[in-house]
Amino acid sequence: MEWNLRRMDSEQTNPDLLQPSKSFKKPSSGTITLNVGGFLYAAHRTTLCRHQGSLLEELASGRKPVQHTDSMGNPFIDRDGPVFRHILNFLRIGDLQLPDDFRESGLLRREAEFYRLDGLVEAITEWEGQRAAQKEPAFLELTDDRSQGFKVYCSDSTFIEKVKGRLVLISKSRLDGFPEEFEVSSNIIQFRHFIRSDPGSRLVLKQDSTFVCTLECLKLETVMLALKSGFTLISSLDSSKGSVVAADALHFVK
Repeated sequence: MEWNLRRMDSEQTNPDLLQPSKSFKKPSSGTITLNVGGFLYAAHRTTLCRHQGSLLEELASGRKPVQHTDSMGNPFIDRDGPVFRHILNFLRIGDLQLPDDFRESGLLRREAEFYRLDGLVEAITEWEGQRAAQKEPAFLELTDDRSQGFKVYCSDSTFIEKVKGRLVLISKSRLDGFPEEFEVSSNIIQFRHFIRSDPGSRLVLKQDSTFVCTLECLKLETVMLALKSGFTLISSLDSSKGSVVAADALHFVK
């Protein structure tokens, strides 16, 4: 719960709504009211004490004396008021939950550092990394080299996981999981072993000589999955064979 108190001494302040807080003087009091930059926040003492060594824990536990109070007796912290709601929510639920359009992560980080909340600083760093990854364009390349095999490279490792999961579903070998022999890295999978079956068709082989599926089926499934995932085909190499799937190389971007 929060109130805007930008003008604490205004005659418009309702004295019946905002009463002086003596909670810091009573260790047994369960609820504490803080004035952060002109905004009042009410929280349980145990919430503020959740992170040992933080400024809020020191204040709520009485280990650090209150240096400033507002005109109503509430402990006053001269920091950003609106962003404090995210700090308080982090203490309450133990996780950082920010709106999709949140644009003040830098400010929130500085506030977290001021309150000595290392866990929140780490959570902000992770959140910023995830947002940056979402903004960067993803590149997908499918190459079919007769000597090296069929390779799928994607800068977005989550798409590689989708391809692996799809292969398990369409495999003729009833795979329990994606074969490690085809994994190069989190961004690359490569199929090197083939045998010819029907005219124009190649089977992808595992090391134990069991086959997974036809290479053509794998390429088609990967292309369809790319289009469903929002990728756009930007170039193809040697598509004169009558089908995009038959091209030696395909490049997508998202």
